[in-house]
Amino acid sequence: MADAVLEVKNLTKKFGSFTAVDNISFSVRHGEILGFLGPNGAGKTTTIQMLLGVLTPSNGDISYFGKDLIHNREEILEQVNFSTTYTNLPWVLSVLENLTFISFLYDIKHRKKRVEEIIELFKLGDLRKKTMSQLSAGQQTRVNLAKAFVNKPKVLLLDEPTASLDPDIARYIRNIILKDRDLNKTTILWTSHNMPEVEDMCDRVIFINKGKIIADDTPDKLAGSIQIAHVELLIKDGLKRTTEYCNKHKLFFRLQHRTIIIDVKEKKLAEFLRDLMDIDVIYDEISIEKPTLEDYFLQVAGDYETT
Repeated sequence: MADAVLEVKNLTKKFGSFTAVDNISFSVRHGEILGFLGPNGAGKTTTIQMLLGVLTPSNGDISYFGKDLIHNREEILEQVNFSTTYTNLPWVLSVLENLTFISFLYDIKHRKKRVEEIIELFKLGDLRKKTMSQLSAGQQTRVNLAKAFVNKPKVLLLDEPTASLDPDIARYIRNIILKDRDLNKTTILWTSHNMPEVEDMCDRVIFINKGKIIADDTPDKLAGSIQIAHVELLIKDGLKRTTEYCNKHKLFFRLQHRTIIIDVKEKKLAEFLRDLMDIDVIYDEISIEKPTLEDYFLQVAGDYETT
């Protein structure tokens, strides 16, 4: 890809006889937010560790800005940063000390000013003197994100960037990330189990399972490949008849008091609603939710678990 900032070719990682990442290839464009998804154990973390130079690939090539990572590691990592909820910063150091220490890993002009900017941007002013051990899980997530921005990276690797955050803070963080992408054309690789967030944030999604890439497309197109819609009905009369109908036609459903949510193929929605009328089901409310990226995730992950 001509405008690729990050390019991966035939990347493989083996641990003994076990292949964690199996000959994957992909690229990420300048300013693109790429979702990198898959169930636990799919190979996401191993891939990210190779992209950061923490693990050495068994085979394949990784290049940033057209330069090979192995031979240009120091130059490349100066322009790359990452955040993950699965590693901890030194617990005995304060927020300010951690961010200051990390800033010395990079060639940053006006270092003290940059650290202060980051503290203000991520609303860490009241926490600056607290040690990491004194912070909540959500506050630690914010500090981890703050340190990922300290060097104004051209490429960001974000692993569960809003995990443990309150909804209002998560929204604020997403806005920060989008503004940075729009202003600086930052390229972002985003891993998460929050499918609605991935749909909102990512331009494209790669799905990996058992070390292999099994899908690469936009969130809308991946969701659209699932033919199941969710029909939610508040039943006034005929709840038992509705559940009997679902069991007879092998339709998956969930009950919440008198509300029933039924998975129905989109092309059979009209037929399904006519059938309910024929068996005298009366409902007060109805909503129909089209397939989502989460539906795709669940279906594909389930398919691969049974193969």
